[in-house]
Amino acid sequence: MASSSAIASSSAPFINKKDVGLSAFSSQSSFSVQTARQRISKKIVSVMTPQQTQRTPATTGSVKTGMTMTEKILAKASDKPEVSPGDNVWVNVDVLMTHDVCGPGSIGIFKKEFGQNAKVWDREKLVIIPDHYIFTSDERANRNVDILRDFCTEQNIKYFYDIKDLGNFRANPDYKGVCHVALAQEGHCRPGEVLLGTDSHTCTAGAFGQFATGIGNTDAGFVLGTGKILLKVPPTLRFVMDGEMPDYLLAKDLILQIIGEISVAGATYKAMEFVGSTVESLTMEERMTLCNMVVEAGGKNGVIPADKTTYDYLEGRTSVPYEPVYSDEGARYLKEYRFDVSKLEPLVAKPHSPDNRALARECKDVKIDRVYIGSCTGGKTEDFMAAAKVFLASGKKVKVPTFLVPATQKVWMDVYSLPVPGAGGKTCSQIFEEAGCDTPASPSCGACLGGPKDTYARMNEAQVCVSTTNRNFPGRMGHKEGQIYLASPYTAAASALTGYVTDPREFLQ
Repeated sequence: MASSSAIASSSAPFINKKDVGLSAFSSQSSFSVQTARQRISKKIVSVMTPQQTQRTPATTGSVKTGMTMTEKILAKASDKPEVSPGDNVWVNVDVLMTHDVCGPGSIGIFKKEFGQNAKVWDREKLVIIPDHYIFTSDERANRNVDILRDFCTEQNIKYFYDIKDLGNFRANPDYKGVCHVALAQEGHCRPGEVLLGTDSHTCTAGAFGQFATGIGNTDAGFVLGTGKILLKVPPTLRFVMDGEMPDYLLAKDLILQIIGEISVAGATYKAMEFVGSTVESLTMEERMTLCNMVVEAGGKNGVIPADKTTYDYLEGRTSVPYEPVYSDEGARYLKEYRFDVSKLEPLVAKPHSPDNRALARECKDVKIDRVYIGSCTGGKTEDFMAAAKVFLASGKKVKVPTFLVPATQKVWMDVYSLPVPGAGGKTCSQIFEEAGCDTPASPSCGACLGGPKDTYARMNEAQVCVSTTNRNFPGRMGHKEGQIYLASPYTAAASALTGYVTDPREFLQ
């Protein structure tokens, strides 16, 4: 691919460093052994009881190895002084999230293994969020939400974000929308904690400096009863991203760049830690986008060190005390990757894999049928602000149907109430209407996974779509022969305006 060869050049932003070994510890170890040997007497002259004197506790003890953020969180959660990659540890869970797709199965396993009358380990640490197949007439999908409701009533679950009136989501004050965005907005994501969810994109919460990963129904059933899970400590890949972020790039471009480099299997069962001046400059929502797609590289979890941006976001959202952790200076990383973000260009992931990376400008001849802006990856407030910025700059109308699905009820309200910078007081909704987009839909996961046939914006025929979602495998968004190009909200909006895959710089410069 042309983009790969260009990126691999000497001026490329990507540098793959050699594996980090343990040589830093070898000289100290050799010295200790040699010193010990010199002190051993060859002949025992006498043996006597030493005089008992008061001694201060040892300050060194056994040699301690520096740990990464992920290792520190898992060590703390398993009540161990330290852990190493490959260790199997019993972890105490701080938050378990489940939704309407996997919740009923997890509940069924819990009741089967712990008893029909068993109580969950902690009713305040379980968060249940219906979000996937909500606005549909499909009876089985609706039944799933009923099962969640009955269980939450039975268990007196504190955090159940219910929906009863499917005709008007605003009539449901408790309903939120997409679980991963709602978890953050409602203050369930906190630095230093362990958050598990029955959804692969639970890794989104790693943006808050916590260990967050997806688990299956069986594991979730066990956590429901015990509050514990057996985890293998993953090794960590470190991604250092420096340089000023160009105003035509978003975090979606950064994660597509990374996945394109390491492949969809490049981080299999590994932690992906993001640091550097670029990462520090990102907003919380952009950090969430970055961590959201680590699972598309096979990652166990993604994590970003907590800082003032994190604390400012959490202020007023949670009263639960938390303790952030940071990687030690001597932490061991499996590999380290470095990027000069200032040299990157807008990207897309071509069908049918998130690592099928290409420059957006290289795909300008790809004619499209539709655009979709939404999901846990691309349906946050700032994602819609970004799309509105492109529509505003162009002053044109879209050439293809453009579907807008806010992630949560709060995002939906932001779309209708927050003024877009430089728009003379206009909101996103006003700009979208002037551009000829579809009216923003009820907040949910929408068509990202596909869902029942009557799901809004679902592809029920083979079409070409530019989407801000996170997966473009055959069958995603509903049709196995559909062609999905993953892109940032900037690129998605630009493509909507031309009817072809389009580099957003055509409108932003």
